[in-house]
Amino acid sequence: MNRGFTILEMILVLTVISLIVLVTVPNISQKKQVIGQVGCQALTELINGQILLYDLENGEKPGDVSELVDGGYITENQCYCPDGTRISIIDGEAFGE
Repeated sequence: MNRGFTILEMILVLTVISLIVLVTVPNISQKKQVIGQVGCQALTELINGQILLYDLENGEKPGDVSELVDGGYITENQCYCPDGTRISIIDGEAFGE
């Protein structure tokens, strides 16, 4: 007696796997976009906190993000959002461009 899968069983399993993939892939790409937006907002809030610290220690707000990097308040990697947009400081507040 042969033990194995029939063609019908294999087609059924592949169909179920294909349906699962078709349902999950669009959700994953949507979540990646949302994570990028939320990550940028969180990073901007972190930089706003460092702007306040810079202001307390130096008596003035930084004019550019590079002043925070030079002062050791943030790293060079923190100048960019997860989606690649650069963070800038306008009127003492951080914004993602």
